Amino acid sequence: MIYLLLIAVVLIMYFPQWWVKRVLSRHNSERSDFPGTGGDMARHLLRIMDMNDIQVEETNIGDHYDPFAKAVRLTKDKLDGRTLTAVVVAAHEVGHAIQHRRGESLFNLRTGIARLTMIFSRAAPLLLITVPFMSWWNPGITRWALIAALGSVVLGVLLNLVTLPVEWDASFGKALPMLQNGEYLNAPDMQNAHQILRAAAFTYVAASLASLLNLGVLARILMRR
Repeated sequence: MIYLLLIAVVLIMYFPQWWVKRVLSRHNSERSDFPGTGGDMARHLLRIMDMNDIQVEETNIGDHYDPFAKAVRLTKDKLDGRTLTAVVVAAHEVGHAIQHRRGESLFNLRTGIARLTMIFSRAAPLLLITVPFMSWWNPGITRWALIAALGSVVLGVLLNLVTLPVEWDASFGKALPMLQNGEYLNAPDMQNAHQILRAAAFTYVAASLASLLNLGVLARILMRR
């Protein structure tokens, strides 16, 4: 029974990630009929939305929008690629820039939680190193360390849960209407764009499930102490 549970957990955590990669790679073939690259599409959409202060840059840590630097960042294959995946993912990231410009509450909430999560994640390693040396002086400090670790995981869960609707809106509330209204893609490509946008929105599903699992494990450890 426990083996079946472990298999189920692995499938739940890794299947979404596998599916996302499969969808994106399926539509990542070069298209000679496309007038521009993913980077060109991002710049074009930003221009027509009168958001010329937003930069479009290359990154090697995954496609994203950076609200602090005001930059849409795309991996090289998206920035320079004339593919359906590149064009649609670029529109998705521009969708996040629009959320930021409009000051949408969920986007701002995610940004705030992300800041707190970053602070906790940087403090956690130091806490783990110092706890063994301080526990001899005050055994109760171990419990407080676990509570702090639990708080860090809770922030991670909240971040991922808030991220899901933000990603969904960037895909279907922002990117899809821009692609449809601009008539940038033909009917078959628009059908495939739905799949790509759904994959872009579900990028964080696996992370959400993993953080929920970590929260459960830490909570059980804390309850036993």
